[in-house]
Amino acid sequence: MVKVVKRPEVKGLRQFYLVEVLIGLYTTLRHVIRNLIYPEKLPTVIYPEKPKPIPAATRGLHRLMKREDGSPRCTACMLCATNCPAFCIHIKAAESDDPYIEKYPERFDIDLLRCVFCGLCVEACPLDAIRMDMPIISFTGYTRQDFILTKEKLLDHDNSDFPHAPNYNPPKPLDITHGPHHNEFLSRIKK
Repeated sequence: MVKVVKRPEVKGLRQFYLVEVLIGLYTTLRHVIRNLIYPEKLPTVIYPEKPKPIPAATRGLHRLMKREDGSPRCTACMLCATNCPAFCIHIKAAESDDPYIEKYPERFDIDLLRCVFCGLCVEACPLDAIRMDMPIISFTGYTRQDFILTKEKLLDHDNSDFPHAPNYNPPKPLDITHGPHHNEFLSRIKK
C-alpha cells in the first residue's frame, strides 16, 4: 500500500525564493561572525597546536615494566601473546641466570600495525609487566619497521615527558599473583 504525502503549500513571502535565500545567508553569516569573535567556543580542537587532555584510562602506547635492577619484569610466560586476538606480540624466551626467574624475553616485539589496542595483553599479564598507559595516541613512521616496538623501545620510557596526562604512571600493584616472585614478595613483606 502506498501512502501519499501531500506537499505543503507555499504561500505568502515563501513564494519568493529570494527571501528564503536571504534567511539562509543570515544564519550562515551569524555563525561566521560568532566563531570569529569567540573562537574558544568552537566545538573543534586546534590539533596539534593545542593537544586535548587525554583521560587517565586511555589505552596508549605499550611499555614493558622494569625490575629494581633495570631488567624486564616479564618472564616470557606467553600469556599476553596467547591472549592477543591480533597475534601482534612475538616473544622469544631465554633462560635466566637468576635462580628465582625461569625465563626472560630475549626478544619481545609488538607490531603496532596489527595491534587493535584492546588491552587483553595487559589484563592477561600476571606480573604487571606490560602496560598500555603511555599517553601517546598518534605515532607515525615511513616504513613498516618503524611500527614495530622492540624490547629496547618498550623498556625505554620516561614518565616525565607527559605532565598533561593525570595519573599517567599508576603505582605498581602490591599483589603479585603466583610463582617465585610471589614467595619473594611475601618474604619481603614479613620482614
